[in-house]
Amino acid sequence: MTTTTDVVLVGGGVMSATLGVILRELDPSLNITLVERLDHVAHESTDGWNNAGTGHAGYCELNYTPEDEQGNISIDRALDINAAFEVSLQLWSYLVSKGELEPGEFIHTTPHCSFVWGEDHVNFLRKRHEQMSAHHLFREMEFSEDPRVLEDWMPLITDGRDPMEPVAATRVGHGADVDFGSLTRALVRYLESKPNFELLLNNTVTAMDQADDGSWQVACRDRHTGASRRLDADFVFIGAGGGALPLLQKSGIKESKGYGGFPVSGQWLVCRKQDVVQRHDAKVYGKAPVGAPPMSVPHLDTRIINGEPALLFGPFAGFTTKFQKEGSFFDLFSSLRGSNFSSMMGAGMSNMDLTRYLIGEVFQSAEERIESLRNFYPRATFDDWTLQHAGKRVQVIKKDDNGRGVLQFGTEVVAASDGSLAALLGASPGASTAAKAMIDVLERCFPGQMAEDGEWTRRLQEMIPSHGRSLKEDADLLNEVRPYTLSTLKLNE
Repeated sequence: MTTTTDVVLVGGGVMSATLGVILRELDPSLNITLVERLDHVAHESTDGWNNAGTGHAGYCELNYTPEDEQGNISIDRALDINAAFEVSLQLWSYLVSKGELEPGEFIHTTPHCSFVWGEDHVNFLRKRHEQMSAHHLFREMEFSEDPRVLEDWMPLITDGRDPMEPVAATRVGHGADVDFGSLTRALVRYLESKPNFELLLNNTVTAMDQADDGSWQVACRDRHTGASRRLDADFVFIGAGGGALPLLQKSGIKESKGYGGFPVSGQWLVCRKQDVVQRHDAKVYGKAPVGAPPMSVPHLDTRIINGEPALLFGPFAGFTTKFQKEGSFFDLFSSLRGSNFSSMMGAGMSNMDLTRYLIGEVFQSAEERIESLRNFYPRATFDDWTLQHAGKRVQVIKKDDNGRGVLQFGTEVVAASDGSLAALLGASPGASTAAKAMIDVLERCFPGQMAEDGEWTRRLQEMIPSHGRSLKEDADLLNEVRPYTLSTLKLNE
């Protein structure tokens, strides 16, 4: 069976869903097909229990503001991530205003806090706050070393702590907890309510071949019936989380050469005991251990997933060879190619500290995990917490300017030179910046339609008022945009 369509979206996560919605708003006549290998969407990395649920805005994540050996703090990455998250907030606000999304189903006000202890870390946080709060994107950030203030902000964390220990925290009240699973399911329901859309569940992409005219032939197989199907499309987007790299390799585009993946597993400690849950209303991030990947920055989080309040602590990272929870232990080895072998070996050799850290995390005992939690919550009780597996994260490995393999944290769009195919690789901040990432895909793959004076640009500016302008540079623009999104999404304190 062969179906002709305009766009194939591979992977039923937040990236594909976001791109599908944007394309539907830009051109309602497009035929869009979404292919997902599992029996429902948003089941892998996008599922609420598989990620931190932090609306990553750079408010609390200390790894986004590194300090060099001279004590200089760079806030550039935090600025970029904050501006990108504002784009997502604008898109969601637009869909809420149209009645396509209900904010209470997927996003909740949850203050974003950073918490540190020890004199050196307190000094770092003080300097970080001074630098960040001077910029209009972070002007609402508060800082305190006063135990009474911290007790108000985070009572679980201050209860039972040594009063002589130097501590400090920052806080942004309009931070967000996002259930990306519920959001993605709502976005897909929106697509299903429109014409010219087809959702193929339980379908595995087995091959991708480019025809002479530049279009793509995407072969799928039903995992239950074994039936084969071919999709002929002008454009293919691979948004399959940890599964994106193997699929990109199937495409054979020259831009995919040299890329590899470093998979990292994760686990959470979860508390559903409501008398504990109700005492904590924040996402509190601390300093990461030396050698830890960004996804392993410890944090104690308020979560609301599928309407259920809970607390999560972690994540505890680990080494794995699987690219997805529902994947194979052969995923890592199957991804090895002649074009990426040297870069993957080079990245492995230059990140031995990370490898040792991950192996150590794997062998942590339950008691050791609770002791890590007690650094944040001194009175934590073993019986109140259970261990739950998080999603897999595949960090990007690529060659640097000197041809050496390097491990890159974050996300990256890889696109064919003719714009006919694109893939998103990597992890955090991932879902929080989905709208900005997908606009980047459009600009690289649809340059004609995205012309500055074109219809698509005009429509994007209706959806995302800041489109084409810089929230980092324009404080007046932020003053227009932020009150609108906070009010529409009910994120005002």
